[in-house]
Order: sequence, then structure tokens, then C-alpha cells
Amino acid sequence: MSLDLTSLTLRTPSGELLFAPLTLSVPLGDVVTVMGPSGVGKSTLLDAIGGHLTHGFCCSGSIKLNGREISTIPAETRQVGLMFQDAHLFPHLSVGDNLAFGLPSHIKGRAMRRSTVEAALKQAGLAGRYDDDSAALSGGQRARAALMRTLLAEPEAVLLDEPFSKLDSSLRDEIRHFTFSHIAARGIPALMVTHDEADAHVIGGRCIALKKPESD
Repeated sequence: MSLDLTSLTLRTPSGELLFAPLTLSVPLGDVVTVMGPSGVGKSTLLDAIGGHLTHGFCCSGSIKLNGREISTIPAETRQVGLMFQDAHLFPHLSVGDNLAFGLPSHIKGRAMRRSTVEAALKQAGLAGRYDDDSAALSGGQRARAALMRTLLAEPEAVLLDEPFSKLDSSLRDEIRHFTFSHIAARGIPALMVTHDEADAHVIGGRCIALKKPESD
């Protein structure tokens, strides 16, 4: 079981091919890093996998997640989690309610949902912070909370778009290790876009470079 891309291509609204056809398999629990120059289509690649392509862009090829073709189904049914540069937490919700927002519907009842979130907060080093204002969290705490909210939704794959770039250098190693260890522990394939070579070196996984096609 894995995230599998086969002969995947992306074109801009003007018809420009962003990169050569991409074939890639990401096994469960692995993180594959995608690098390349600005404008080559790294973030657009994640948009295509997650089902969030900007109108006018065209995707061809196959995107399979655990054997299921997802390229033609809506984003909300793909079971793909997303993490971005900014750890987006809802400012009008408490820390715990932010995490509870991602809980799947099969976790029922107020007590069960609360205990599930409390356990995730403990894993994130935020025990006892359920009712706190999310705005009171530090940058590193927000990043950990955002990851746990993503994982609580029980995604079958995770896409990481420059997830550590907004963190202070002193926090990056800590949050990298926290993120990669939780992805590995849950056995989720992950694809990460980054400009920071240190990200790829830390995980010790594969790194691919997207390049502009020589000819279209």
C-alpha cells in the first residue's frame, strides 16, 4: 500500500507543461522530498494530489492512494491531509476545539471526542491546554497542534508544503523530528515540498528534483 503517481503531468492554463511526466511511489511511513526551482510546479503537484488545483490547470496521469484511483474524485473524499507553511489554527476556537475540528465522524460522543483530543494534545506536548486560546500558542506549539489536527482526521497520506519554513531555526529540528516520527509511527505515506536541503537530510529518505521539461 502506498501513494503512487504514474506518468503524472501538469499544464498551466496557457498549456505550458510544468515538468516532465512523473512516476513515483511513496511507501507507507516514508517521506519523499520534492525539490526544484521556483515555478517548476512543486506546490501545484501537491494541489493536484490533494484535489485543489487552481481553475484552468490540467492534470493527466494516475494518482493512486492505497490502490484507489483518486485523481477523479472530490478533495473531501480523497483522505489526503495537508500541512502548509503557516500553522493555520482557527482563532475563534480553543486549542482543543481546533484539534476536534479534524476528528472523523466515527468518533462519537462528547466524552470520547474530548478524550481523543486530550490524548493528541499530550502527544504534542500540550497536555492541559484544551481550553486555552489558540492565539496564545508559540510558533512551535502551533505547528505541533496543526500536525495533530491533520493526523486526527485519519488521512491515508499527508502532503507537506514548506511546513518548517516559517519556524525559527532553533525550532526547525524539533518540529521536523516531531512531524516525521509521527508520520512514520502511523504508517502514512508523505510527500514534502521544500527549498531547505536540511529537511531531506534529516529524514534520510528519497529526494527527487522537479525540472522543467527540455521540450514540450
